[in-house]
Amino acid sequence: MYGVTTLFHYPNGKKAKVAKEPEGEGISREVSNSPTYANRGMNLETLLNETNEFYRIHQRAVIHKKPTPLQIVKVDYPKRSAAKVTEAYFKQASTTDYNGVYRGKYIDFEAKETNNKTSFPLGNFHEHQIEHMRECERHGGICFVIIRFSRYNTQYVLTTEQLVQWWEQRLTGRKSIPLSFIEQDAIEVPTRALPSIDYLTVLDQWLD
Repeated sequence: MYGVTTLFHYPNGKKAKVAKEPEGEGISREVSNSPTYANRGMNLETLLNETNEFYRIHQRAVIHKKPTPLQIVKVDYPKRSAAKVTEAYFKQASTTDYNGVYRGKYIDFEAKETNNKTSFPLGNFHEHQIEHMRECERHGGICFVIIRFSRYNTQYVLTTEQLVQWWEQRLTGRKSIPLSFIEQDAIEVPTRALPSIDYLTVLDQWLD
């Protein structure tokens, strides 16, 4: 088996920063219905990974983050029976960030965040991601995006249809989605204790 990769590069050539997982008392606590500021500053991926683990442990859903594909550059062989990857590059993700199963339905979504105050840049998405979500929905899957405004410690769920309506006009119109539109037409998912971002409550509205 390969050993732990010691040096990663993103597609733009920058080296990756490896973040340690936050320590805690586990995720077996009861669901909190009140907002919290304890996780302000935590990135969206961390919050969603905690949420998905909470869902799994409480048998609500099985949803995982898709691993980012790697281009291996250098491999050392310290032992005849072992190989250690010492340098690799992150490739561009081919589809979306998360997928899984909830209430018998295939779930597939992309998660993005921004520091912008008044809009969300469409440049954060890629054509192949939009087409992937369209294809999944044509086959009966449920697709959406979770957009987080880190300055405000809040996030929203947008349907694929809502995203596409802005995506298709980006070449001749706005290159971002106004926060005013998101606040009015998307569904806000407050940041809680646990689950951190309870986006399944939004899916329940669609499925019911």
